[in-house]
Amino acid sequence: MAAAVVLADRGYLELSAVERGKQRRVRELVFSLPGGGVSPSAVRYADSAGGYWYQGSGQLGSVTRNRFIHWATSGGTLELAEESLDINLLNNAVHIKFQNCSLLPGGVHIFETQNNVVILISTSQTVHRLMLPHPARMYRSELITESQMQSIFTDIGKVHFRDPSNFYVIPTLPGLAASSTASAAWLSSDGGALFALPSASGGIFVLNLPPHNAHGTVSTVELKQSSVMQRLLTGWMPTAIRGDQSLSDLPVSLSVHCREHDAFVFALYQDHKLRMWSYKDQMCLMVADMLDFVPVSKDLRLAAGIGHKLQLAYSETLGLYIGVYLHAPKQGQFCVFQLVSTESHHYSLDHISSLFTSQETLVDFALTTAEIWALWHDDENQATVKYINFEHNVAGQWNQVSVQPLPDEEVDIRDDQDPRETYSEAIFMPGQFTNAALLKALQIFSPGVERLSDLSWDELRREITIAVENEFQSNITEYEFSQEEFRQLQIEFWSKFYAYCLQYQEELSRPLALLLNPYTSMVGLLKKGYLSFLVPCSLMDHLYLLTDDPLVNEVESTGLDESEFSHDLVSLIQCLRLIGESVSVEMALTMEMDCCRLQPPERAAEQILRDLIANDTENLMEDIHSKLQEIKNPINTIGVLIQEMDYETDMEMERRFSNAQPLNVRMHLSQLYGSSTAANVVCRGVHKLSVTRFLICRDLLILQQLLLRLGDAAILGGGQVFHTQQNLLHRTSVLILSYYLIRWASQRLASDVPVDELESNLQHLSVLKLTDSTALTPLSLVTSPQTIVELFFHEVARKHTIAQLFPSNGTWDETALSWPQMFSDISSCLLQFLWPSNPGFLFPECLMGACQYTQLQEYIRLLEPWCHVNVGSCCFMMGRCYLVMGEGHKALDCFCEAASEVEKEEFLDRLIRSDDIEMGSTPRLQYYDKVLRLLDTMGLPELIIQLATLAITEAADDWRSQATLRTCIFKHHLDLGHNNQAYEALTHNPDSSRQLDCLRQLVVVLCERSQLQDLVEFPYVNLHNEVVGIIEYRARAVDLMTHNYYELLYAFHVYRHNYRKAGSVMFEYGMRLGREVRTLCGLKKQANCYLAAINCLRLIRPENAWIVQPASGAVYERPGASPKRSHDGECATVPTGSQIEILELKDLERECALARIRLTLAQHDSSSAAVAGSSSPEELVVLLVQAGLFDTAISLCQTYSLSLTPIFEGLTFKCIQLQFGGEAALAEAWDWLAANQFSSVIATKETSATDEAWRLLSSYLDRFKSQNNLYHRCVINKLLSHGMPLPNWLINSYKKIDAAELLRLYLNYDLLEEAVDLVLEYVDAVLGKGHSYFGIEVPLSATSPRVWLPYSAIDQLLQALGENTANHHNTVLYQKVHDKLEDYQQQVAVTTHDLLYLRN
Repeated sequence: MAAAVVLADRGYLELSAVERGKQRRVRELVFSLPGGGVSPSAVRYADSAGGYWYQGSGQLGSVTRNRFIHWATSGGTLELAEESLDINLLNNAVHIKFQNCSLLPGGVHIFETQNNVVILISTSQTVHRLMLPHPARMYRSELITESQMQSIFTDIGKVHFRDPSNFYVIPTLPGLAASSTASAAWLSSDGGALFALPSASGGIFVLNLPPHNAHGTVSTVELKQSSVMQRLLTGWMPTAIRGDQSLSDLPVSLSVHCREHDAFVFALYQDHKLRMWSYKDQMCLMVADMLDFVPVSKDLRLAAGIGHKLQLAYSETLGLYIGVYLHAPKQGQFCVFQLVSTESHHYSLDHISSLFTSQETLVDFALTTAEIWALWHDDENQATVKYINFEHNVAGQWNQVSVQPLPDEEVDIRDDQDPRETYSEAIFMPGQFTNAALLKALQIFSPGVERLSDLSWDELRREITIAVENEFQSNITEYEFSQEEFRQLQIEFWSKFYAYCLQYQEELSRPLALLLNPYTSMVGLLKKGYLSFLVPCSLMDHLYLLTDDPLVNEVESTGLDESEFSHDLVSLIQCLRLIGESVSVEMALTMEMDCCRLQPPERAAEQILRDLIANDTENLMEDIHSKLQEIKNPINTIGVLIQEMDYETDMEMERRFSNAQPLNVRMHLSQLYGSSTAANVVCRGVHKLSVTRFLICRDLLILQQLLLRLGDAAILGGGQVFHTQQNLLHRTSVLILSYYLIRWASQRLASDVPVDELESNLQHLSVLKLTDSTALTPLSLVTSPQTIVELFFHEVARKHTIAQLFPSNGTWDETALSWPQMFSDISSCLLQFLWPSNPGFLFPECLMGACQYTQLQEYIRLLEPWCHVNVGSCCFMMGRCYLVMGEGHKALDCFCEAASEVEKEEFLDRLIRSDDIEMGSTPRLQYYDKVLRLLDTMGLPELIIQLATLAITEAADDWRSQATLRTCIFKHHLDLGHNNQAYEALTHNPDSSRQLDCLRQLVVVLCERSQLQDLVEFPYVNLHNEVVGIIEYRARAVDLMTHNYYELLYAFHVYRHNYRKAGSVMFEYGMRLGREVRTLCGLKKQANCYLAAINCLRLIRPENAWIVQPASGAVYERPGASPKRSHDGECATVPTGSQIEILELKDLERECALARIRLTLAQHDSSSAAVAGSSSPEELVVLLVQAGLFDTAISLCQTYSLSLTPIFEGLTFKCIQLQFGGEAALAEAWDWLAANQFSSVIATKETSATDEAWRLLSSYLDRFKSQNNLYHRCVINKLLSHGMPLPNWLINSYKKIDAAELLRLYLNYDLLEEAVDLVLEYVDAVLGKGHSYFGIEVPLSATSPRVWLPYSAIDQLLQALGENTANHHNTVLYQKVHDKLEDYQQQVAVTTHDLLYLRN
C-alpha cells in the first residue's frame, strides 16, 4: 500500500454498531411517586438521548478504556446502556420507568467520582440520583483478561434509588416552567447533587440534594433577575422575592462548568442573552447579547429564541469554550466564544468564530476546543451530519459526513429469481435491517407472534418466512393459478412485509443526539433504536460518496492544495461520479455477474461502455470528455488512484505480542478493541470501503475503456505509451476482483458449528501441527449471525493488528489512543490481511480452523482464476474442504497439485516445519507425510494408498522414505482386506526391520480375520524362516483357546510338505494344551493334536520319523528380541546342560494313548479334567481307579508297564463299600460298572451291583496273573484289613494257588478259627481227601511226588491256640489241629516206610 501516505483521511462516514442476533436482555425497574403524582397526560416531552465517556476512556492502561454509557428517553421511560469497545459487558442495559412522569429532554447527566458513577435524572415532577459502583472498584485487578465482564448495571436492582434521600419531588413553588425543557445538573465538591431547572415564574431554580451518605434536607435556590430598580442599583443578583417576570427571561438551554468550590451556570434565554451565574455567590457574573454577533438581527430580536442551544468545551490548556447555536427560520448560526477573566474576577467573552448554516432543524451539536459537530434534519426528514474546524477553516465550509442510507425502497427481482429467496436475501443481508425492526414488522404483519421477543437471527428468519407464507396461503381463494399469477402474489405479500420493515427501520434510524468522546475524538450517533459511529475515510472515498452537492465546497473544506495533481484528482473523481450515476441497475448487474462467474471485468466494462454510448441521451460522453480535457496527466492520476486503492504489501504481516513488552502492557493490549461492538464497526467499515472501492474501480475501468476508445492523441497526448494503459487496465481489473472478494466475505455469514465438530477439526489440525498457528488459536463457537470477516477479525486479525500498531520497540503512551487514527490503522491492517495478493494466508487458515468449509470453498473459487499468490496453499485448503465434504478423490487431486508449490509459499513451509517428520529427505516428501497423516486421521485408506504410491516416485533415491511409504501402503491395503497387495508392498519394503514388522502384522491380522488360506499360500520368498518364527512366537505367546496359531503353523508346514515340522508343531501344541488348558475341550484338542502328529510322522520314512522333544516350560524368545538382563543390568546367561530328547513314533503313540485316556476320564467325570490334564501315568491310574474306570486303568498300566496292584486294591475297596453301602452307593456303582467290560453275562437271574463288582474283581484275578500271586494277596489283604470276611470264591481260588500264603494271612489278621479250618482241610487234601481244591494233583503216597505242609505257619497257629488255655474253644481247636497233625504224621511215617521199601 505504497500510496497510503498520498491521500490522508479527509472524510467521515457513518457505520452502524448494532449487533445481529438476539436482542440483549434488558431489565426493567419501575419508580412511582409515593402519592401517585399527577395525571400522566399532563405533559410529554420529545424523545432525547445522550451519553458519557469515562474519563479514562482514552488511556491505554485504564479499566474504563473505550468504555461509555449512553441513554435515551421516551416519555417516562429511561433506557440506560453501558458499552465497551474492548470487552463484552454483561447485564449492561436497564429500563427505568417513571410512572406519571415524563423525562426532560437532555435531563440525564452522568458523573464520575473516585468510587461511584452518579447518574442525575430530571423528570417533569421529580429529580433522582443513582449511585452505581465505578468500574475501577468492581474488579480485583486493573488487568482485565476476560473477553466479557459485568457492567455497572449488573446490581442496579440493589441500588436504593427509591430511597427518599435519592429523589425529590419538584416543589410547586417556584415550579417547573412548562414552556422550557432546559435542565442542568452537577455534583458539588462535598458530593451533593444539584439540579438547575427553569422556573415557572422565570429564571432558574437549583435543587440541592445532600450527599447520599449524609443526613440533610433538600434546599432550593433561585437565580433570577430582580425588579427594575434593583437591576439598576445592584445589577443581577439572586432573590427570594418573586416579582413579575417576563417569559423572555426563561432559559432555553443550560450548561454548567464546575471550578474548584463553585459552579458557573450558563443560561441561554429566550431574549437571546447569555448569562453566567455563580452558584456559590448566587449572582450573575456576566451577560452577553447574542444578537450582537448576528449580521442581521432585527427580525430575531422580535422573536423568542426557542430553538437556541448551548454547549461548553473545556481544556486545561485552552480554557473554557462556549458554543451557542442561534436558531433562525431560514438560517442558523453558530457562535464560538472563549471565557476570559480578569484579576478582579470580571468575566467577558472573546468571540472566536461565527459559522453559518442553511440547514433547517438542528437536532444536536457537540463542541470541542477546535471543532463543531452538528446533526440536522433536512426538509425530507433525512439526517445530515457535518463538522467544521472553526480555528483553521477560514472559508467557513462544513465537511459533510456520509450517513448510512436507509435500505432501498424496492427490491428489484429479475425474471429468473425466486421472490421469496430474493426478498429474504434483501431483508437479512448483513447491515440492512436491525433485529428490532424485523421483530416489530413481524409483530404487526402477523399479530399472533407478539410473544416472540427473544429470537435469534436464524429463528427470526424462520418465523418471518413462515408468517409471510401463511399470510400468502390464507389469502389464496382460487385453487388454480398460472405461474405468473402465483409469482405476482408472492411479490405482493413479500413487498408488503418489506414495506413494514422499511417503516420501522426508518423509525429506529431517527437520530436523537451526537455522542462525542473528547479524549479519543470518537463521534457517535445516537438513534432511536441503535448506536452508530462516525469513522474516517479517505478523501477519494469521501468525494465519491458525496451527494449531489457541488464538489468545489468539499474540496475547499478538505484543505487540498491548489497543485496540478489535486486538480486532476478532483476532475478524475468527477468523471467517475458521472459514470457511476449513469450506470443502470442492469449495467451494474453485468459487472456483478461477470465477477461472480470469474469472467474478465474488462469485458463487462467494455459492454457497459457500449450501452452507455448507445443510451446517451443526456450528453454524458460530452460531459466526461470535457472533464477529461481538464486533467493534465490522466495516466499519472489514474496510477495514483490505483496505487491508493491497492493494499498489496510484501511486509511480514503475522506478528504476535512480543515478550519484550511488560506483562501488564501485553495484557492491556490483548483486549484492545476486542468487543463484538468494535468488531462490528471495523468489519462494517471494511465492507463499506470494499463496496465503495468496487464501484470506483468499476467506473474507473469503464473510463479506461473509454480512454482506449478515444485513443492517445485525443486525450492523453502523444507521449503516452499504450502498454501503460494496458498495465493500468489490468491492475484495475485485479483491484475490482479483490474488492469484490472482500465485499463478498464481509457479507457472508459464518455457519454454526457443533462443539464435537470443532473438536474433531482441532484433532485433524493437530495432525498437521497447525494448532499452534497464529490463525488457529482455540476458536470459540461462532456466535451467529457473524460474518466470516468478523469472525476472522475477532479471533485472529485483531491480535496481529494490535501487535503491529504497538511494537515492542515503541513507546507506550497511555494517552495515545485516537479513534480516527486507530480506526484507519486497524482497517488498513485488516484489509492487508484480507488482500488476496498478499503473501499472508491467515484468513483462509482462520476459516479452516473455524470449520467454515463451505465459505472457504467459495472463497477459493472466487480467488483461483486470477490470483497467482498462494496458489499451492489454496489448493491445499480446497483439498481440505473436499475432504470434509466427502469428495476424497477431488481432495487428493488438490493435495497433489499443491505439492509443486512447497518451498515457495509460507503456509506450506509452516506446514512441513515439524520435528517428528518421518520422511525428511526433501520438503515435498515432508509435505506428503503431513497429508498422509491427515488422511489417516480421517480414515481414508484408499486415498492414502494412492498418495503414497505417488510419493514413492519422489523418494526413488531415499530408501528410508521408501520404507515408510511402503509400510504405509502395506498397512492400509491390509486394513482394506487387500491381502495380495499388502503382501506385495511388504516384499518390496527395503528396510528389513520394517519388513519384519509388516510381516508380523500380516500374520496377526489375517489370523484374526480367519483368512488363513491366504496366509498359508503366500510364497514368502526369502522370508520363510521369519514367518515361521513369527507364527511360532505368536503361538507361544497368546492364549491357546482363542487363537489357532499352532494349527496355522501346522497347515503352513503341511502345505509345504514339511511333515516332521508339522508333527513337531502339533506335538508341542498338545503338550501345552495338557499343561495350560485343563478342560474337557482342551483334552479333546490335545488328543487330536497327538493324532495329527502321529499321522505326520507316519507320512515320512521310518528312519526320519522322529521329532525333538519340546522343552517343558521353556521361555520362547521372539526373533530379534532384545536380550534379557538381570537385576544389575548384565545380560542373563542362557541355561545350559539341558539334553535334547528325541521322540520316535512309538513315543508319540504312547503320549497319544495317555491323552485319550485322560479324555476318557474327563468325559466320565468332568471335575477331574483339571487334574488329569497334566498328571503322570502313575497319577492317572489312581484317578481312573477312583473313577471306576478299571479297564482303562489296566490299559494304561499295560501301555506304560505299570503294576496292576493299585487297580486291584481300588476295585477291592469299592466292593467293600458296596457291601456295606446304601442305596445311593449302589445306584452310583452301576455308572462305573457300565464303563468296564465283563468277560461273561449272567442272564439267568437278577444280579446286584455288589455281585457285579465282585464278579469283575474275580474276572480280573482270573485274567491277570502275577508273580508270587501278588494280586490275590493284595485283594485279600485289603479285605482282611477292613474286617471283611473273604468270599468263598476267593478262598477257593487262593487255596488252589497258594494255601500256605492264605494261612499266613489268616494268622496275620488273627483269624484262628479260619486258620484251623484251613489247616484241617489242607492236611486232608494232602492226605488225599479233596486234594483238587488245593491244586494238589496227587495226594501223599509213596509213588507220587512229594507234598509238604507249611509247618512254620502251623506252628504259629498252635502256639497262638495254646497261649490262651483259659479259652475252651481255643483248647478244642488246638486239640483238633494236634490230632490232625498226629494222624498226618502217622500217615507220613507209613508213606515214608513204603517209599524206602520201594527204593530198596
